Amino acid sequence: MSSGLGPEKFTDSAAYWLGLYFFFNLGLTLFNKFVLVSFPFPYTLTGLHALSGCVGCYVALERGSFTPARLTHRENLILCAFSVLYTINIAVSNISLQLVTVPFHQVVRASTPFFTILTSALLLGTRFTMAKMVALLPVVAGVGFATYGDYYFTAWGLVLTLLGTFLAALKTVATNLIQTGGGGRLKLHPLDLLMRMSPLAFVQCVVYGWYTGELERVRQYGATQMTRGKAIALLINGVIACGLNIVSFTANKKSGPLTMTVSANCKQVMTIALAVVLFDLNISITNAIGILLTLVGGVWYGMVEYRDKQRRLSKMGRA
Repeated sequence: MSSGLGPEKFTDSAAYWLGLYFFFNLGLTLFNKFVLVSFPFPYTLTGLHALSGCVGCYVALERGSFTPARLTHRENLILCAFSVLYTINIAVSNISLQLVTVPFHQVVRASTPFFTILTSALLLGTRFTMAKMVALLPVVAGVGFATYGDYYFTAWGLVLTLLGTFLAALKTVATNLIQTGGGGRLKLHPLDLLMRMSPLAFVQCVVYGWYTGELERVRQYGATQMTRGKAIALLINGVIACGLNIVSFTANKKSGPLTMTVSANCKQVMTIALAVVLFDLNISITNAIGILLTLVGGVWYGMVEYRDKQRRLSKMGRA
């Protein structure tokens, strides 16, 4: 068995899991666009994703891929609160989209890395170098250029969009906290966390779908329009979502919350770029500059993060 300072397997590295997260996230986003065209029920689709994650984790448990932790009553309450944070984050994002234009929504959400810095500093006491914060600027500015368009918002829409951005950052930091054990004994394997979260998220999506009347529309759709092809597409979508959840939790544990939000921003502009090809859309020079800015910024941030990690490993080796 190698020591803690020995060479790290590539499949155990943060870079490997971040790469998987990026491509799973990108693939699911684009696949969702195809699926939602013929199955326009976002909360039901989210519930399907949660159910798929639950099934996938129980299969992994039966295969001995992980051992569930024994949690106290207090720790179970923490996970329940965490699942509510996940659901509220989705709900606030969807509500705010009804009050602002999509370009404005994307620009504000692009500032998530800065909210992550603030949240990490307050909750974890994390300090970030000036080089790392400067590297964030082209990533955030690039999303602004890439999504440039019709900026319209109401005062309430602005408040909700900012709240949603803060909640997204808080969710990412909380995920890392629960998996690394920072601030307490709770330290869960990614599959263990997903297994506990998925049923809670599924129930919350069902309740929300019932409250909004979506479940009744799904029932009518299933009786009149559901086909075998659509059912297979939904099944594949669920499998991809399960994979994304596993990869997302693992990447968060290995890389940290700030790096996750930067990766999400890069995924956002790559979605725009691929949508141009797949959906025959037109983009302006401004949008193209934004895509390039974000990708360059993502590479720059990755280089800064790599140098910081090498510096930390060097100090550990001398200790």
